[in-house]
Amino acid sequence: MKCVRCGIDNTLKDRTGNYGACKSCHHPFVFEPTQMGTTKITDPMFVKIIADLSVNNTLFFTPKQLLYFLDGRLRRKNAVGTKAAWIASYGILNFILILIFSNAFPFAGSDTFFWVGLIISAFFVFAIFRTSKSEKLTTKIRRNASESLSILGAIVLILGVGASIFLESFFQFTLSISLGLFAIYLGFRQADRQQEFTQKLIIQFEQLQDWLHRWQQINGSVVQLLPSPREQLAPVEVNPEVSAYSFDHLVVCEKATIAQLLIKNNFHFEHNCAILSITGYPENIFETTLEMVRRNPDLKVYVFHDCSAQGIRVVHQVKHSPQWFQNSDVAIVDVGLSPQQVIASKGGLFVQRSPEAAQQAKPQLAELRSSLLAADLDWLEAGNFVELESFTPQKLMQVLHRSISDTRELDSESGSDLFFVGDSGGYFYTSESFG
Repeated sequence: MKCVRCGIDNTLKDRTGNYGACKSCHHPFVFEPTQMGTTKITDPMFVKIIADLSVNNTLFFTPKQLLYFLDGRLRRKNAVGTKAAWIASYGILNFILILIFSNAFPFAGSDTFFWVGLIISAFFVFAIFRTSKSEKLTTKIRRNASESLSILGAIVLILGVGASIFLESFFQFTLSISLGLFAIYLGFRQADRQQEFTQKLIIQFEQLQDWLHRWQQINGSVVQLLPSPREQLAPVEVNPEVSAYSFDHLVVCEKATIAQLLIKNNFHFEHNCAILSITGYPENIFETTLEMVRRNPDLKVYVFHDCSAQGIRVVHQVKHSPQWFQNSDVAIVDVGLSPQQVIASKGGLFVQRSPEAAQQAKPQLAELRSSLLAADLDWLEAGNFVELESFTPQKLMQVLHRSISDTRELDSESGSDLFFVGDSGGYFYTSESFG
């Protein structure tokens, strides 16, 4: 492992002999992969993850975004995910075991080799099936496993049926047909069900916080990592000339962390927009900013929220709350995330599920039932959710940028993918895609 300070490569013997420090500059290592179990991280890997997430240290990010990004990198790094890898492993294991068996039992008949091959095939069908539904793997890996099941089933059909005909055994012919068709069926079934599966983080937030604490002790603070949004209760006096100005766009975020992220990355400067959270962030200029945006008769409002019952309710709150835009004709755009967008992604997003989310969903959705599709309600009431912080800062800003670009002329038919959605006496715009 290379030292992040001097770049000298250190073997395990070097690191152990220097009490976990570099043999050249004696700079301590934060991570020791040989003592981390299945979750292996090195210091250079952590540096690269921060650089990739922040786009070479140009963008700020939240701790949760770091958690999701690191988690995804570890999933891809630790998993055997390609169809070629599965099929090659199956062929190699068959070849090795049959070779060993033929040398150990030179007088074994062809019938014996058939059973060895069938047992290996059954084992692989079971192993690939488990992979195809694992919550600790990415959707791409699970989908590859599903397709591998179908390929394996076809191989079992061809080889097994051929061998059973050669052996003139109807029983073995039946077993080969059954196992092959079963594997093909499981493969297609699992591929169709991928969007139903959820995921679980393989590392916990508390664990990441411990790593960050040690990293900052040894290597200094991570400049691009945002702290928790500060509550600034004392209002800031805004110059009357400034407060007389208005904005063309307002972005309302469900969470203060997302609002802070956008502001810190100067999204408001680039798009002439105000950014607030539904919770009142930033507290010191919240009321003043609301007054400013209400002056613009052509204001467009963009609501940015998690795909959860609470997040969906934010759109309703912005449209109907007297604190926001009740009885107003202002154009409101639901950027997302919505269940329709998640379902349309066909398993491409980090979907989680918890009993707590299911319990919280019922009261949140009580007043929204008439404006949601049955499939959306079922999805939310099952406790499913997707957090905006599962996306990188760059992706979130690209999505929001596209929404603003698509709504510059809402009344035109210029190819925008936005459409009207009724919402208990009002209308807002939404999209079937997320970015």
